[in-house]
Amino acid sequence: MVNLNKIELKKKGQSINLTKNNNNIGEILVNLQWDQQVKGKSTGFLSSLLGGKPKGVDLDLGCLYELNNGEKGCVQALGNAFGTLKQAPYMELDGDDRTGSLSGGENLRINGNKITDIKRILVYSFIYQGVANWAEADGVVTLTYPAGPAIEVKLDEHRNGQIMCAVAMIENVNNETFKIERLVEYFKGHKEMDHAYNWGMNWVAGSK
Repeated sequence: MVNLNKIELKKKGQSINLTKNNNNIGEILVNLQWDQQVKGKSTGFLSSLLGGKPKGVDLDLGCLYELNNGEKGCVQALGNAFGTLKQAPYMELDGDDRTGSLSGGENLRINGNKITDIKRILVYSFIYQGVANWAEADGVVTLTYPAGPAIEVKLDEHRNGQIMCAVAMIENVNNETFKIERLVEYFKGHKEMDHAYNWGMNWVAGSK
């Protein structure tokens, strides 16, 4: 059965352009959901007495951005760089779900009506805490906006041991719309991902 309210980008490099409503894109919501439970571990009474309760995986949602005026930066919970929606960089992270148990997951909001100010956005997820096992995390990123169907990218091309996943690239198309492209590429860390997509930023260790 085809869901007309959702489009899944299944193949690497597959892309789609956003549509407009009354010549506006509106607010773009990028949502990250994942399974916080570690599969295959005992959660019985004896296990809990012995401190054997499984620890969840803490996935974080974030993005690199490049504005048309040359400004570059990142929006993420690590380093408390939550961004702002109505002023540059015109994107903002709602909060930080440490467990994956919140029904809303983690949300990145992008001011789509500021398209003339935004050149490109690299949406990523990284494992802040827990074993770097993407197969168990079962992550999915969904982009929704007013004028068109939801766009879904599943983090299903697993490379366990790599903590960073470049999920999707959002690129300005002639100051008229954004192209959403599936990436799902895995990296050792921020620096390696930055280098792969030619962002050119300087990275230092951060905390949250």
